[in-house]
Amino acid sequence: MEIINFDKIPSIVSQYMAELRDIEIQKDPMKFRRNLERIGQIMAFEISKTINYKSVSITTPLGKSECKTIADSIVLATIFRAGLPFHQGFLSYFDYAQNAFVSAYRKYKEKENFDVFIEYIASPKLDGKTLVIADPMLATGASMELSYRALLTKGTPDKIHIASVIASETAVDYIKTTFPSEKTTLWVGAIDKEIDSHSYIVPGLGDAGDLAFGVKE
Repeated sequence: MEIINFDKIPSIVSQYMAELRDIEIQKDPMKFRRNLERIGQIMAFEISKTINYKSVSITTPLGKSECKTIADSIVLATIFRAGLPFHQGFLSYFDYAQNAFVSAYRKYKEKENFDVFIEYIASPKLDGKTLVIADPMLATGASMELSYRALLTKGTPDKIHIASVIASETAVDYIKTTFPSEKTTLWVGAIDKEIDSHSYIVPGLGDAGDLAFGVKE
């Protein structure tokens, strides 16, 4: 599996990552959502370099122009609710893409033990397509794996791109063992070393869904 870690490639992503982590800047949810969207846009641009293109003849007001357009069929998937602004970044670049949505949530059995459940899925057929799954926080990898397996009920994609803003080392190792390595690429803004007893990434940035949309009950 190829892993693209933007933290190892200095760029404007570093600025957006710093703002997402900053406890003071996090007090502005619109800024938080916008930075998730910006990182999604940049990752979308980088992913666009890996897909296939075809030549087409375009009629301009003054003649004909041979241009390149995307040949692959792309499906953008995200996991409710934290993934929505991140997903929007991808959609603003791949504006013609089909979309898929999965609702995955943690159900705690005890204070520090939980199971992940899939409650809802809406997706087009995936056979032969390029699937991009965007979820800002990749803590354990369990939600990502279950969401992927739910999406597989709609067909088998040719290529898979997993996009996260922050992943833990634990999750990266888990994804390596549960996704088909020969056709999967992981795109991540940073990889943090630890997860705490509640399976939150440390230092991470907190609960992305709460910071983007308000604290849930």
